[in-house]
Amino acid sequence: MSKAKIGIIGGSGLYSMPGFTNQEEVNLETPWGKPSDAFMVGTLAGREVAFLARHGRGHRITPSELNFRANIWGMKMLGVEWIISLSAVGSLKEEHKPLDFVIPDQFFDRTRGRVSTFFGDGLVGHISFADPVSAELSEILYRAASSVGVNAKLGGTYLCMEGPAFSTKAESNVYRSWGMDIIGMTNLQEAKLAREAEIDYASVAMVTDYDCWHPHHDAVTVADVITVLMQNAGNAAKTVAAAVAMIPEERNTKAKAALAHALMTDPKAVPAETREKLSLIVSKYLG
Repeated sequence: MSKAKIGIIGGSGLYSMPGFTNQEEVNLETPWGKPSDAFMVGTLAGREVAFLARHGRGHRITPSELNFRANIWGMKMLGVEWIISLSAVGSLKEEHKPLDFVIPDQFFDRTRGRVSTFFGDGLVGHISFADPVSAELSEILYRAASSVGVNAKLGGTYLCMEGPAFSTKAESNVYRSWGMDIIGMTNLQEAKLAREAEIDYASVAMVTDYDCWHPHHDAVTVADVITVLMQNAGNAAKTVAAAVAMIPEERNTKAKAALAHALMTDPKAVPAETREKLSLIVSKYLG
């Protein structure tokens, strides 16, 4: 099976990004079921990368239906150490304009009932999540976006909502009063699971439009949004290629040993079935 140290999660349009060559389709079964789609493993900027269409090819899966555990576990199975997440977001501040990229350093969870941990079934793990993204990878993404002419902003809070419907105006204005920067539906669970899997994760949030709080929101047409989405996809492809070239071959990050002090359960008390199920991430700590 092909291996890759760098993973990319994004829209299916990025399958055909310039320079992504030698592609091989890899179908995986995980302990958590099937990922959103087959992984495309190939070469980009001289590095092996694994790409996954978050919502499946053809955009078939809603944010609340995503099998986040299978998606991140599949990346781990492929040997991924760095995940670049690409997603469309709405802006909650005038300063974050359509076509801007925001690289958030914080998340705020407004989802309900989503599973965002690999732990349970007799094994308790508490990761540190005060700083939920990789500072090293975020800095690389910021420099990469800037180098290809994208207006990028480093830092900000991504509010993760349930969906698939968008916010009401009341909700949107409350989020603004809390100081949130952008709003989306997917990245919080990915970030938590990546941390548990000891993968460095960072997000490129691509602003498509202002959320419904904005006085001109109703004047934005579907055609307008699609135009921005297409431009964002092109900018994302250039940013990702530049970032992949900057990612170091070896990493020395906090995420690399995120579970070193996180496991609370006495190893002797961990059920054999759970130990086997989670062996990919816990075997070096349980012995």
